[in-house]
Amino acid sequence: MARFILRRLGGLVFVLFGVSIMTFFLAQIVPADPVTAALGTNAREAQIEAYRRQLGLDQPVVVQYVRYMGRLLQGDLGASIRTRRPVADDLRDFLPATVELTLAAMLVTILVGIPLGVIAALRRNTWIDAAARILALIGGAMPIFYVGLLLLGVFYRQLRWLPGPGRLDSTLQPPTTLTGLYTVDALLTGNWPVFTDALAHLVLPAITLGLYSTAVLLRMTRSSMLEMLGQDFVRTARAKGLSQRLVIGRHVFKNALPPILTILGVIFGSLLSGAVLTETIFNWPGIGRYATTSVTTLDYPAVMGVALVAAVIYPLVNTLVDIGYSVIDPRVRTN
Repeated sequence: MARFILRRLGGLVFVLFGVSIMTFFLAQIVPADPVTAALGTNAREAQIEAYRRQLGLDQPVVVQYVRYMGRLLQGDLGASIRTRRPVADDLRDFLPATVELTLAAMLVTILVGIPLGVIAALRRNTWIDAAARILALIGGAMPIFYVGLLLLGVFYRQLRWLPGPGRLDSTLQPPTTLTGLYTVDALLTGNWPVFTDALAHLVLPAITLGLYSTAVLLRMTRSSMLEMLGQDFVRTARAKGLSQRLVIGRHVFKNALPPILTILGVIFGSLLSGAVLTETIFNWPGIGRYATTSVTTLDYPAVMGVALVAAVIYPLVNTLVDIGYSVIDPRVRTN
């Protein structure tokens, strides 16, 4: 297992190298000037040239990339053209909000998608199965932006059951920063008013972000469970007189877990790096909004920093999924 993890971490280096090349040179061929975008159209030519020299954009592209990689190897992602701050500091500020939202969306996905998928498989061709499939169809077909606006209109504007956009009410101060996750920090410091308010602010964006992934997980769980239910070892277990609970829990669900775990890894990576629309609708100060603003303002160092973070997330999640395989199925360890 240690050798496997080391091999994956070694492969991560090549992934980051390839992503850095692609993002850097794609940024160079965009037909726009980031310096002019940062300084505005009223900036003088001398100011533009001075700022271009300050950023090193007056050098050949290869020289720029070599300098960028030299800084990257030292943990320096460069400075944002828009915020004039180190990109690493910006990511440190914005990433916890996205992580918190992603974890909440994953919780919604797991608590709804897996139980409904299991029940739909066990009650195949009944009204429960039909209802679960209709829910999966609706969840997979409805656009995220429409779901977010619909939830805001119903539960915030009309019913006033849940708070609106943002991470926290404007009358409350953020908790003492320990992890950057408001709910966790408030819980650790015993700040209950902030904890309940931050938790309430998470409900609507988490449901919005997790609806599509819930539909995907529901379909995958149902399909995997149905496949296992038709296997010979399940019929043998029932013929031995094992109870339905033991057959489903010990034999069917355990053997149906590998594909479910795979789709969970894909979902987590996609949610963490793709929460752009949800963060925009709910005014959530996460990495998705940061990336969108950086793209629209031609902030290339920030865009490349976000791309590298996303490139790190996927291999790490896949490594955790493979480790989970070895825990679920001992045969994987021997291979």
